Amino acid sequence: MKQLWLDVGNTRLKYWVTEDKQIIEHAAEMHLQSPADLLLGLIHHFKKMGLSNVGVSSVQDKKNNERIVKILKRLNIPVTFAKVHSEYAGLQCGYDEPSQLGIDRWLQVLAVASKEQDICVISCGTALTIDLTHGLNHLGGYILPNLYLQRDSLIQNTKGIKIPDAAFSELSPGRNTIDAVHHGIFLGLLSTVEKVLEQKPRTLVLTGGDAPLFAEFLGKYQPIIEADLLLKGLQFYIENQ
Repeated sequence: MKQLWLDVGNTRLKYWVTEDKQIIEHAAEMHLQSPADLLLGLIHHFKKMGLSNVGVSSVQDKKNNERIVKILKRLNIPVTFAKVHSEYAGLQCGYDEPSQLGIDRWLQVLAVASKEQDICVISCGTALTIDLTHGLNHLGGYILPNLYLQRDSLIQNTKGIKIPDAAFSELSPGRNTIDAVHHGIFLGLLSTVEKVLEQKPRTLVLTGGDAPLFAEFLGKYQPIIEADLLLKGLQFYIENQ
């Protein structure tokens, strides 16, 4: 049985095709603020795969989600959009208004939360998000601009500074403007993460494209990297419907 899983983010559309829970196809593309148009170009491909159902995580607004639904109906298979609940499969949402919590964050927490552990889930994507749990209680979290958003903001608001793409891989004081910017931004984010982890011992789970980079500098917390954490949460959500 082949299943399609969609993660429609703010800037990218990711999809996985699984068979017996094994990933047989995976891709991610920038959708340039038009995820429905990108999905429309993929539908022909999906039609040929003999899919049984679709699970969707989308942070898009109502209008874009309605377009996505219309396109997915062409597959003639059940489509389920994940939603944030005040309680789901025992997990209690930490937000006063659950609908205000991003579905991506909710699914990532849902994938790893357990009675036996307190967990810190950090997603290193377009934003750096931090979510905390105490057993099966989601406690809320933090959202920060990621490495590149911070750098771009600095460039836009500082005359005369031209910062090329460069690796965020050092924490030493920068000896030129380019290094000072990169090292400073990375140090700031790492310091925030460490401050959160110092408050209470927690199992650290990292996901997202920059997870390996952060893991390199957070080794003392023995981070676990989960490349497909949202997929695991989406699968768990559908299984517990």
